[in-house]
Amino acid sequence: MENQQIDLTQYWATLRRWWWLLVACAIVAGGSSFYGTTQMPRIYQATSTVIVGQALEQVNPSNQDFYISQQLAETYREMVKRRPILAAAAQSLGLSFIPSSGDVTATTVPATQLLEISVRDTDPERARLLADEIAQQLILQSPTADPTQDERREFIRAQLIDLEAKIDETGEEIEAEQERLEQSNSARAIQQYQANIQALEAKRAGYQNTYASLLPSVQGGTNRIAMFEEATLPTRPISPKVAETVASAAAIGLALALGGVLLIEYLDDTVRSPEEVSRLSQLPVMAAIARMQGEAYTEKLVTVRDPLSPISEAFRVLRTGVRFASVDKPLQTLMVASPGPSEGKSVTAANLAVVFAESGLRVVLVDSDLRRPVQHRVFGVSNLHGLSDGILESNPGVLEHVQPTDVENLFVLTSGDIPPNPSELLGSERMAEVIEDLKRNYDLVIFDSPPALVVTDATVLGARVDGVLLVTDSGQTHRRAVERATDDLRRSRANLLGVVLNRAGERGGGYGYGYGYYYYHYHYRYQHEGDGQGSGSDRGNGQGSSRKIIGRRHRSSHSSRRHKSSASSREQSSS
Repeated sequence: MENQQIDLTQYWATLRRWWWLLVACAIVAGGSSFYGTTQMPRIYQATSTVIVGQALEQVNPSNQDFYISQQLAETYREMVKRRPILAAAAQSLGLSFIPSSGDVTATTVPATQLLEISVRDTDPERARLLADEIAQQLILQSPTADPTQDERREFIRAQLIDLEAKIDETGEEIEAEQERLEQSNSARAIQQYQANIQALEAKRAGYQNTYASLLPSVQGGTNRIAMFEEATLPTRPISPKVAETVASAAAIGLALALGGVLLIEYLDDTVRSPEEVSRLSQLPVMAAIARMQGEAYTEKLVTVRDPLSPISEAFRVLRTGVRFASVDKPLQTLMVASPGPSEGKSVTAANLAVVFAESGLRVVLVDSDLRRPVQHRVFGVSNLHGLSDGILESNPGVLEHVQPTDVENLFVLTSGDIPPNPSELLGSERMAEVIEDLKRNYDLVIFDSPPALVVTDATVLGARVDGVLLVTDSGQTHRRAVERATDDLRRSRANLLGVVLNRAGERGGGYGYGYGYYYYHYHYRYQHEGDGQGSGSDRGNGQGSSRKIIGRRHRSSHSSRRHKSSASSREQSSS
């Protein structure tokens, strides 16, 4: 259940990350479909209905009558789309073309004698006329259309009327002879009357048989077609269906985009969320740092440039996490590493050093990346001398190469000249003495190390420090790289404290949630207390004054720090 929840969370994060692509594809597909359908001609459909047979006109129709009528309806249905019917209909209407069989359909209503004839056309009036005319041409193909049928029916109907009169007259004669028979007493008369009755009955029977044989001719046979319902003028087109077409196109575009997104996510093996980093490294994620604005290294020092921003607060959260991770044994040396290059470890180390210095600790940031150093660019200091000189030269000591920064309590030891053998220098006994010298003079020593998987420098130095932070980059650090880096550092007996997810989303998968509110609250307190409008409780317990001091530190410490830096430089020169 927990794995399923994690998977669902990852899917939801994927959708949130790619929502713009899904929406864009759906809009483009729907818009293209809408434009295409508006350019298509409108198709109208008209339907006329005919009835086959006369079973419904009979008082007692049999199943045989219905069966024959339905079979005839199937035959006429096949005739509707044939060329003779269509050509005759076009000629009757004076059309210059013969309707296509694809535009004409005929369907029988199940279990009935009804046959529906439908015609599709771009002109609604022409569709109606064609539907009715095709039905008329079908009627003309049936025996119903024979012009002699009506004359024959009239003649037979007259004969039937005459036969009805003769049958009635013969019946009356039979009744009269029957009365005479009952009144007669003579045997000879009785015999004569009985013979007369028999002759009359035979005569009536002949009339009745003739009547019965002529009657079906008047009623009509089963093979008969009549118009049941004429076509009406269609007012709405049946094609194209704009709403359905646009919705279908948008759904298809959304489905294709979703499939593409899932394929991209499947092929992309970089870390994306704090949960994923924690699962791969088996370490706690101490902070998720959002993407910083700006390209220059000096712009990346956000804790100095914008100390009230949510990103600066994230570094303070990281500072608290480091302190809690070493509550039993306070850290004096901390290394910041990353699996690969360009994953933000140097910027993370610089900003972390700033927030530690702001907490009152004397912090020195050591650029131990003796291959591609950048800390001198971040703080805008000289890299003429640095760590490599301190390792190679025992006199003067490494402390002579430490430079102050504009941040109070923060110093930086740049890399110095790049040596040909950085790993040997970092693993030497002289490096151990340099670390001890720094520990004796500063509360916290932070090392910016080379990438862990590129060279062995990080594993060599990781064994000499009290704790290691692993920085990963959302969207750049590969999953396998996180696993390999943590395994290599663990094998070197490095004390891994946790992981930092750099360049994370705005909310950092939950780790950055709430920074916006904290920033608003902190900024409000800072402004009002700076104006002397803090609450009485804050002024009474000293919280307001402490916040004022922090605020003043960033506003007015620049000149004082330069003064201290100059003084410190003079002291080192004199010594």
